[in-house]
Amino acid sequence: MKKLFLLLLCIAVLAACKSKPAAPKIAKLELSQVSPSQKSRAYDLGKRILNACNTSKFKPFTKEEATDKVIQNTTLEKLSSTCRKFSIKYGQFEDIRLVEVIKNNSDNTLVFRYKADYQRKFAQKELQVTLNNENKVSAIRSTDWTDVYTP
Repeated sequence: MKKLFLLLLCIAVLAACKSKPAAPKIAKLELSQVSPSQKSRAYDLGKRILNACNTSKFKPFTKEEATDKVIQNTTLEKLSSTCRKFSIKYGQFEDIRLVEVIKNNSDNTLVFRYKADYQRKFAQKELQVTLNNENKVSAIRSTDWTDVYTP
């Protein structure tokens, strides 16, 4: 009886452990699959941050534009500190170019990857603007450009 019970228990455990093919967590979208309003919103909000480096003025995000966390972390003091470093190293900010949009299926967000153009061209910077399902900015990140997206 014990052996039968153990055998059934082992079979039940093995059946429960059977892996199902997992849906990919991220997927690259064609630019045509993203609505023009989302592209425009991400571009405008991303450019507003980087333009602050040129003008030393920043219009804070509203609750309709960004999440509370982004609003709290995007202060003029923090931007000024980052802008000083970027201005010294890369020169004046010129523009951003949308390269790709990544959909994160686990939290239903869209990551807009932009190449940021600066006066000095020796290094390519990336600006990532993440929009949540309410079309609010939920994250902004600046890194060195890589051709492969890394979350």
